[in-house]
Amino acid sequence: MADQDIAGKAGEHFAAGCNCAQAVLRSYADRYGLDVDTAVRLATGFGVGMGRGGACGAVSGAVMVLGLAGGGGGPDGAAAKAATYARAREFYDRFLERHGSLICRDLMELDPSTPDGLEQARREGRFTTRCSRYVGDAAAIVAAMIESLPPRV
Repeated sequence: MADQDIAGKAGEHFAAGCNCAQAVLRSYADRYGLDVDTAVRLATGFGVGMGRGGACGAVSGAVMVLGLAGGGGGPDGAAAKAATYARAREFYDRFLERHGSLICRDLMELDPSTPDGLEQARREGRFTTRCSRYVGDAAAIVAAMIESLPPRV
């Protein structure tokens, strides 16, 4: 799927009410045989900076996709884990180059973990104006990175 297509798909999920992490992960659910409901539930706690203020949810969703794309588990998955960690680092570098931070409160320029910060973000439309861009960019960066990897099911 082209970078713009996946970015658009993620943006549509975000506009429809998914949080940032849900929107990114849900955009890849079909490709990796992940049930959409499971993807949305799995990513719920990562929205708004892991529940308000930590790592950007779009970044967290992207790292989950990288795990689906090439991760492995358990004691026999060392090579797959190492490759996924390297991809995650590459993703972080690309996202940082575009946006200057991986942290929700830095990207939002306020602290959404506080009632006042959350209210200000909502009132000023920061979730719409800022987060939609982060969601689209995270989805597009991942698309470019995994383009050469075969779909895993």
